Amino acid sequence: LREKTFSFEMQRDLLRFPLSSAVRVKLVSAGFQTAEELLEVKPSELSKEVGISKEEALETLQIIRRECLTNKRRYAGTSESGKKCTALELLEQEHIQGSIITFCSALDNILGGGVPLMKTTEICGAPGIGKTQLCVQLAVDVQIPECFGGVAGEAVFIDTEGSFMVDRVVDLATACIQHLQLIAEKHKGEEHRKALEDFTLENILSHIYYFLYLLPDFLSEHSQVRLVIVDGIAFPFRHDLDDLSLRTRLLNGLAQQMISLANNHRLAVILTNQMTTKIDKNQALLIPALGESWGHAATIRLIFHWDLKQRLATLYKSPSQKESTVLFQITPQGFRDTVITSACSLQTEDSLNTQNGHEMQRKNCNPEANLQVYKFTDVVKSMCTSRIVTIRCK
Repeated sequence: LREKTFSFEMQRDLLRFPLSSAVRVKLVSAGFQTAEELLEVKPSELSKEVGISKEEALETLQIIRRECLTNKRRYAGTSESGKKCTALELLEQEHIQGSIITFCSALDNILGGGVPLMKTTEICGAPGIGKTQLCVQLAVDVQIPECFGGVAGEAVFIDTEGSFMVDRVVDLATACIQHLQLIAEKHKGEEHRKALEDFTLENILSHIYYFLYLLPDFLSEHSQVRLVIVDGIAFPFRHDLDDLSLRTRLLNGLAQQMISLANNHRLAVILTNQMTTKIDKNQALLIPALGESWGHAATIRLIFHWDLKQRLATLYKSPSQKESTVLFQITPQGFRDTVITSACSLQTEDSLNTQNGHEMQRKNCNPEANLQVYKFTDVVKSMCTSRIVTIRCK
C-alpha cells in the first residue's frame, strides 16, 4: 500500500506543486505533466527545454524532489507529523512537550513556561536590544538536565551575520552551572549530583553546533538537538535578491522547512529579525523586517524594544497566551529579570521553579572548552549541507 501511495505521488500533477505560475505554464507548455517526468532531468536540460534560467530550473527540481521525498518518508512512517492522531492526543502532546526556560521569570511566565518545543518563535528588535543574548542564553539552557526541569537537549546555532560570541557563551554557561550547583546542594539528591557530573562547561560548548550558514540532514544524525536558532533571518535576503517573487518563495520555503523541523524532530525554532522603518501618514514607525506576509510565518512573535533606558519584551503573537509586556535586562550572568536580589538571583530561581519546583545553584568550572564549528555554504537557496569544517577553539 505504501509503494502504491508513493507511486501515486510520482504521478502528481505539476500544477499541485508550490511553483510560481510562470514556471508552471512553461512546464506544461513544454509537455511536462507529472513529477515523475522531471525526477531524472538535469537543471541544464530543463533550462533549455522549458526556456527558464538555470537557477530557476535548479530551484524547480529541488522543490519537486523535496516534496516527493517528504511524502515518501511520511508514507513510510518515518515522520511523526505523518501519523494520524486525535485532538485529545494533540492536547496531551502539548502538555508534555516541554519548554526551554530563559532565566527571566517574567518572560517565561508570559510565554507559558518558556520557549515551547515543536513551535517556531520569532524575536524582533533593534540592534543591541538583546536578541542574540537571548539566543545564546537559550543555547545553554536547552542543555539543563531533566531532573533540574530542563529538556536535556542540544542546540544548533545558525549565524548569518558573524555575531556569535564564544566568550559570552562561556560566561553564561559558567553562571548556569553555578546556579544548578546550588540546587543540588539544597536537594542533596544522587540524581542531581550525577546529572551535574556531565553538565560541565566543556560539554555545554561541545553540544552547541555553530553554523555560519544553513543546515538540514544534520538533525537526523543528532537526535538530541532540541533547539535550532537562526540569528539574523533577514540578512541573507538583503543582498543579491532583487527578484521579489524569488525572495518571497525562498522565505515561504524557509518558513515551511522550519515548521516541519520543529514538528518532526520535537525541537524549538528561534528566528531573530531586525526592525525596519515604515513611513505612515508622515510618521516613522519601526516594524519587523521582511514584510507583512512574513509576520504569519512564526507561531510566536516577541518584539524587544526600549522605554528610555529599560529593555522591554512584548509577546505580540501567540496561539495560547495573551499579549503582554515585561521588563528584562542583560547582566554579566546572562538574560535576567530587571530586579536581581543577589548575585545568585531569586528571579532566576523562580524561572526554574515555574517549570518544576526546583531552585538554582553554584559551582566553579574549568573555563577551557571545545566549540564544534560546522560551515554550510549556500545559505537559503540550497537548504542542504555541502561541506563540513570542524574547528576547535580553546
